[in-house]
Amino acid sequence: MVQSLILASSSPRRRELMGYTGVPFEVLTADAEELKSGEPAALVMENARRKAQAVWDQNPGRVVLGADTIVYQNGRVLGKPKDRREAEEMIRLLSGNWHTVYTGVCVINAKGEADVRFDQSSVQFDDLEEDAIARYAADDEPMDKAGAYAIQGKGGMFVRRIEGSYSTVIGLPMHLVRHMLLRAGVPC
Repeated sequence: MVQSLILASSSPRRRELMGYTGVPFEVLTADAEELKSGEPAALVMENARRKAQAVWDQNPGRVVLGADTIVYQNGRVLGKPKDRREAEEMIRLLSGNWHTVYTGVCVINAKGEADVRFDQSSVQFDDLEEDAIARYAADDEPMDKAGAYAIQGKGGMFVRRIEGSYSTVIGLPMHLVRHMLLRAGVPC
């Protein structure tokens, strides 16, 4: 019998997505030092592993899921903006262009064995007017989002096209999570 699942994330979006699985889980977050630069896939996988490991270390014998998401555009990692000015810069950079969203996932099983993977999706933004960029950056929505936008919120109106998984862009690739949880002995 598998102990209950722990989601090692404070993200309300990840909590909502996990809720759709029907798998009981609790939310615990740990203070794990995150890398800020590097090759995108390796970066999100390592950060997801660090988050999951920090929580697993405090809860051995449980199944822990951690995740990390970045936006990558023209060789630049776009994490969460520090302030509204940086949010504007990020949205301006994405305007009229394609970017790639990488989400890393780590599931540590009850024995402490880590399964770490990633998924990526490509997103194309419309050409945006300066006043639209300024209005959006003045809102609270972009402040805790990689790349300074939420596809499932107001930022979704900027998205012209997506190639890949919508849930990856939100921050938790559910098709991948399902396979990883099954492998860890969590039915879903």
